[in-house]
Amino acid sequence: MQGAAAVPKPRKRAQRASLVAVRRDIVTCKRCPELRAYCSRIAAQRKREFSSERYWGKPVPSIGDASARLLVMGLAPAAHGGNRTGRMFTGDGSALFLARALYRAGFATQPTSIRRHDGFELVDAFMTAALRCAPPGNRPTPEQLRKCAVHLRAELDILNSVKVIVALGKIAFDNIYARLRERGYIARQPPACGHGGEFALQAPGQPDLILMTSYHPSRQNTNTGKLTQAMLDDVFARAKARVTSARIR
Repeated sequence: MQGAAAVPKPRKRAQRASLVAVRRDIVTCKRCPELRAYCSRIAAQRKREFSSERYWGKPVPSIGDASARLLVMGLAPAAHGGNRTGRMFTGDGSALFLARALYRAGFATQPTSIRRHDGFELVDAFMTAALRCAPPGNRPTPEQLRKCAVHLRAELDILNSVKVIVALGKIAFDNIYARLRERGYIARQPPACGHGGEFALQAPGQPDLILMTSYHPSRQNTNTGKLTQAMLDDVFARAKARVTSARIR
């Protein structure tokens, strides 16, 4: 019995080591020189509001644990959000809505994500993005997304406990669905991007997944009322229920 109980521990350590390596590859990535130049320029110029701060200015790594059952898929770091703070969905308007929704559903330790080391941590969740560098105008090119996909593929190789995926916006949806199709996943009904969608995905020899869709919590969506806090809260409340039940509808 003692030998059997000790088996999972080395596996967990190996997962953590692999995730550390993937994050190191992300932070040092130079696949898109034009994005590196843009992010460095933003970090040097800074926004007046943050003129006294030192910007991160590098590709932004994912956050969360390899054993997470929820995967949150975003678009890219904001020029004065993740590119400044060095943590995804931190220090910008999107973070205000997303952190509250994650906390209320039990996926975060606190309802605010303002800066690194502020106490915000994910619980049973992993947060990643289609692009790891802030793109001009929040509009990544297809070539940039193609080059950056190598990092998401590496993360998916490690995230063996994921049961539910929440895609925030169309670019996030398109990219995670493309990566899942590469892994053999097919949907019982054709997935479509929108708000509140929920799709069952299956692949031979792999665990079933649920892909959920939401509007991105950008200021463009939240300021206009296209996405409200209640709408986002509902998505993550349902994600929590699916993660807990582990049922595919």
